[in-house]
This record gives sequence, structure tokens and C-alpha cells, in this order.
Amino acid sequence: MGTQLNWDQYATAWARLHGGFDPRAAAPVVRAWLRFAYHVGYVLGRLRVGPTAVTVAGVLLCFCIPLLATRPADGPFLGALFVLLAAVADSVDGAVAVATGRTTRLGYVYDSLADRLGEVAWLLAFWLVGAPGALVVAGGALSWLHEYVRARAVSAGMREIGAVTVGERPTRVSVALVGLLVAGLAGLIEPDLTAGTITMATAVWVLLAGFGLGQLLSTVRRALLDAG
Repeated sequence: MGTQLNWDQYATAWARLHGGFDPRAAAPVVRAWLRFAYHVGYVLGRLRVGPTAVTVAGVLLCFCIPLLATRPADGPFLGALFVLLAAVADSVDGAVAVATGRTTRLGYVYDSLADRLGEVAWLLAFWLVGAPGALVVAGGALSWLHEYVRARAVSAGMREIGAVTVGERPTRVSVALVGLLVAGLAGLIEPDLTAGTITMATAVWVLLAGFGLGQLLSTVRRALLDAG
């Protein structure tokens, strides 16, 4: 392992991997989150914890969410907590890779696979808490199509781009986190409200994913026509 990067070096390297988007120029909340991920990644790198280990830990955290979400009283709250922890792991594994100069194409594939498995676990938790199966499947399918279209567009020659739609992964993390948290709060008021609340959260996921897919298709069309 080579010398670890400082924040400025890390931000430059991170931007190269994310379509030129400089984290130093991001909105304050986004910049703070990415800098937090950098510092955690830097510490883990010093401890010789590899990015793959962090990715695996994130997937395991996600797999715990459906198991915890149906616990009486505190299940949705625990699910929301584990979504947050998994989201931190998802940011930190890339930070470890960039900060320690260990980014690889295979690691990128592993990270993408881990993201999809995690989202399946979150949606499974939604279904177990009470969301209709058809709505859950629709949310998963639209989110998968979003990532598939982007991957195929990049293969077709579109320059890789950062978050440009309302259906990006940070949105899915937010819906999963807030959805489970609000469902837990609703269940404290009236247990029968839990299923209805998580159904509304799933509907929000579907709407944002569908609209985001439309935005992405429009962006892809313009980018590939310009490239042609």
C-alpha cells in the first residue's frame, strides 16, 4: 500500500472517478458527507482494512435489515439504523480505495453488485413491514433499470456522469431510511398505521425511480446524439 492521499489529493482523484464532479465544490451537506467518508476511510486505510472488507460489511448490514424490521415495536427503527450504517459503509469502501490508491475495475463491479443487493434487502424489508408486493417489485425494477441504462449508455460512449436525476442511489437511501423511521413512529401511535406508512414510502420510491428513469433516458439520448 502506497502513501495515503490528503483531502485535496483525494478530492481530485475522487472527481476523476465521478465524471469530473469535484466534492470540494459540492453543496455543504454533500461535501460534509464526502469529507466524513474520507476521514473514516483514511483511518481504516491506516489500519490496513481493505475496501472489499468494508463492502462485505455493508452487504451484511443490509441483509440484517429484513430480519430486524419485523421485530415488534422497535423493528422499523432498527431497520432505519442499519440502512444508515450500510450507507456509511457504502461511502467508506470507495473512500478507502481512493485514499489508499487501491481503486480497481473489479472493485467497482463489487461495489455496484453490493449496492443492488442492499436495495433488494431494503425493499424486502418494506414488503415484510406491510408494503404490497407488486409495488415493491415495481420499485426494484425501476431502480435496476436506472442503473442498467446508465451502464449501457457509458458502454455506448456516454461520458460517465454523477447524480443527475431524482432517482439516484442517495435518493433510495433517503427513502429507505426515512420510510422505515416514519413507519416505526406511526406504529407507536397506532400499530395498524405501520403498513400504510411503509406503503406510502414504497410509492414515493416508485414515483421518484420512474421520474428519474425518464430524466436519465432524456440525458442519455442527448449525450449520445451529441457524441454521434
